[in-house]
Amino acid sequence: MLMHHLLYRVAERTPDTAALHWVDRNKTLTASEAVEGMESMAGALAHLGIVPGDRVLIFAHNGMDYLLAMLGTWRIGAISALVNVKYADDLAYYVNDHRPKAIVYTHDMEGPVKAAAAAVGCVSHLICMDGPQDGAHALPELLAARFTPPSDPEDASAIAHLSYTSGTTGKPKGACLAHEPTVTAARCIGERLRIRAADRSFGPTALSSSYQLVANLLPQMAVGATVNVMGKWTQTTGWDALERTGATVFIGNPVVLTELLEESQARGRLPSPLRLGLSGGGPVPPTLRKAFRDLLKLPLVESFGQSEIGGFFALGFPELEPDDDKLVRIGPGTPDKEVAILTTSGARAPTGTVGEICLRGGFMAGYWGRPEKTAETTRGGWLHSGDLGSIDIDGYVTMRGRLAELVTVNGVDWFPRDVEEALATQPGVLLAALVGVPGPTGGATPVAFVTERPGETVDPAALKTAIAPLLHYDIAPLVIRKAASLPMTPTGKIAKATLAAEAAA
Repeated sequence: MLMHHLLYRVAERTPDTAALHWVDRNKTLTASEAVEGMESMAGALAHLGIVPGDRVLIFAHNGMDYLLAMLGTWRIGAISALVNVKYADDLAYYVNDHRPKAIVYTHDMEGPVKAAAAAVGCVSHLICMDGPQDGAHALPELLAARFTPPSDPEDASAIAHLSYTSGTTGKPKGACLAHEPTVTAARCIGERLRIRAADRSFGPTALSSSYQLVANLLPQMAVGATVNVMGKWTQTTGWDALERTGATVFIGNPVVLTELLEESQARGRLPSPLRLGLSGGGPVPPTLRKAFRDLLKLPLVESFGQSEIGGFFALGFPELEPDDDKLVRIGPGTPDKEVAILTTSGARAPTGTVGEICLRGGFMAGYWGRPEKTAETTRGGWLHSGDLGSIDIDGYVTMRGRLAELVTVNGVDWFPRDVEEALATQPGVLLAALVGVPGPTGGATPVAFVTERPGETVDPAALKTAIAPLLHYDIAPLVIRKAASLPMTPTGKIAKATLAAEAAA
């Protein structure tokens, strides 16, 4: 099945149901209105000469036109290529990488869009979402013209979605997702989370992330639930928006989920009628899941995925976990995929043994224009995550950390997550991150950065003493530093490369 066909089916069943809602402008489209908007967008793009296989770069803040641009691109068999607006300074790299025929953008991105298009020279059309600009088509005028779209190619094997990796282990790569198996993965995710037509899903993180695609868009479209997107999240306005929209499912990363926890504690209640939180984009500290369980009485479901999948390696259930020792586990794989722990030789690791988390049974078609990288990542028929973890006797996956982020201290490999989670249990600690500073004779010095909770202070020496019994490492070489804040990537992960550079300096 094709991604945009999910919307057709909802409009056939319940045309008047609220399908898409843009929180910032309080704008809602019913299923039938969303189909009409998709067809208008498809006609506009086709009028400009966009054909199947062409790339349409969407470079914009979250909003209704963003969603319609994705849907309209899929509708004509073209590829929606998504780049986070926080990468404006590097936009020429992305444009040159996938060479789009058109760029759809918000007016405040005019400078970087025009500079990138001029530098690369492959872009035929610039389309401004907000109205006329020199050298650009006005999207409202194109949509108002209601150009008739061509017939639907209906090729479920075609690439539909190009989403870039975070670039933590090299230059960002464009992961190409086909309609199938992404739709199948999304339906399995919806079943695992028990998404139903009455749900109202809310996602404030960037639509440029494939996490939004498979967590806050496709599973909901499959059953006719309402999709809420928000462009300008803050702790207080976000909480108010959750309450105002009657959101039942909150899709975020650990940072915004922490803010939801803190704001709910400050107000003495959850925004009603929220029934679960879903986290992606980075490991969830067990302390956060415990706080959701004990203080909010709300399941915090953890997911583990990558741009390359169009789904998840592992996904939890929307249930409260009573066993503290199991809060570090993510969950089992979804039914459409096979997940395994492989050794360096490619053999399956014994149950409970740490190795590389790998997957087969449906993943990306490849990296755009990078056959060598594609072959390396998908060798042996498995998608290799580059992450280390284990699978227990229940089939649940526990992620230990990126292979590239291991810190070797005096010949012993340290998993940063072990230290970070030990620090997170200490009073006053808000966030923690461990990096290694290479030594002159090999190995590394482990350096942990911590931020303090508002109104509280921590003492690094006291923290080191307190966490020593919680770790099986000799932490004598550990250095703990306080930081006012931690640098973040556009996808909401702690930017450890930046921290490592700061520590080395």
